[in-house]
Amino acid sequence: MLRAWRATVNSWNGLAFAIRSEQAIREELAALILSVPLAWLIGTTPARRVEMVAVILLLLVVELLNTAIEKLADRLTTDRDPQIGRVKDMGSAAVGVTLIIAGVVWLFALAEWLGWV
Repeated sequence: MLRAWRATVNSWNGLAFAIRSEQAIREELAALILSVPLAWLIGTTPARRVEMVAVILLLLVVELLNTAIEKLADRLTTDRDPQIGRVKDMGSAAVGVTLIIAGVVWLFALAEWLGWV
């Protein structure tokens, strides 16, 4: 039980730090907050609503991992290193791909709601 409590505290501390230090995290949290009522409005089924919110949560997870990679890389060296640059670019690419996935899910849900599919 103590281990679970410590893990929860560590998770909360990590999220709080990310919120304080990263604009992208704050923006994605705002998107998450907006996604719940919008998913309720647009989602045609309970499963679709869950998918719509879950994909925003996935985006937040990938952004947190990307932020962790960037913070760690910056801690390793402040010098410009091409390999570290490529690692950071791959993290950014992961966020970009997840944004595309989220966009497709939301656009499909909207098209479904409008009766286009």
